[in-house]
Amino acid sequence: MRKIKKKRFTDYIGITVGSFLVAFGLQALLIPNKIVDGGISGLATVIHYVFHLPTGVIMLALNIPLFIAGFRVLGMTFGVRSFYGAVITSLLVDVLAHVFPVPVLTHNYLLAAIYGGIIIGIGVGIVLRYNASTGGSDLGALLLKHYFNLSVGQGLLMIDFCVIALSGWAFGIEKAMIGLLALFITSKVIDLVQEGVSYVRTAFIISTNPEAIAQEVMSELGRGVTSFSGKGLYTQTDKDILFCVVNRGEINQLKDIVNRVDKGAFVIITEAYEVLGEGFKSFN
Repeated sequence: MRKIKKKRFTDYIGITVGSFLVAFGLQALLIPNKIVDGGISGLATVIHYVFHLPTGVIMLALNIPLFIAGFRVLGMTFGVRSFYGAVITSLLVDVLAHVFPVPVLTHNYLLAAIYGGIIIGIGVGIVLRYNASTGGSDLGALLLKHYFNLSVGQGLLMIDFCVIALSGWAFGIEKAMIGLLALFITSKVIDLVQEGVSYVRTAFIISTNPEAIAQEVMSELGRGVTSFSGKGLYTQTDKDILFCVVNRGEINQLKDIVNRVDKGAFVIITEAYEVLGEGFKSFN
């Protein structure tokens, strides 16, 4: 029980830190430059400049109906954490605007979009890693998936496109174009925080001499190799498919081994973002 409480406390600290970064990126870079990167925060930015209302209050007012509709879809744990993330983000946006105002870091639209997208992407990524969200378009996308059978990607695209189009009407087409750039950067940084930087590669090897290749890989690289049974439908011949995981620095050695043993082998090398188990990261 004590461990559970400690983990829960740590999770909420993480959600708070991520929410602070989101609020900081909005108030120090995007909102003062009228840059909209989609979602609830973007819609709140447009409403803020059109009706002169506090951005954080607008974000909270827009998020609450989404959470009321979405608790059943999200589940209690994710719903409560996400509601906390949405509330604390909204509060921090107004705190950093009126109580402890942060300086505007730049009025260069391109720099604001790039660095705002990076900071907000890091913040949202941190919140997601602690099994929560800051509300907004991702929550709306989940609801669209549940009620209208749209994929989350389609839902996000629809919501963000509508919000950025609205910003183009309010602030001009150039600002909408800058907003698309910020949205792209934010999404890429979120993926980077969620998945991490790829540090390993996976290889599939189809060869007429799989045993020799496997022995060389295990002896020279010290990596395990798994064999799958496969069948080439064009040649109608049975073949063994080798699968192994290596570090980035071992890729050239692996290719040299395959080339040395079987120059006619077929090799597929892909990125892996996380590998858990012997020889790599532990589950803890």
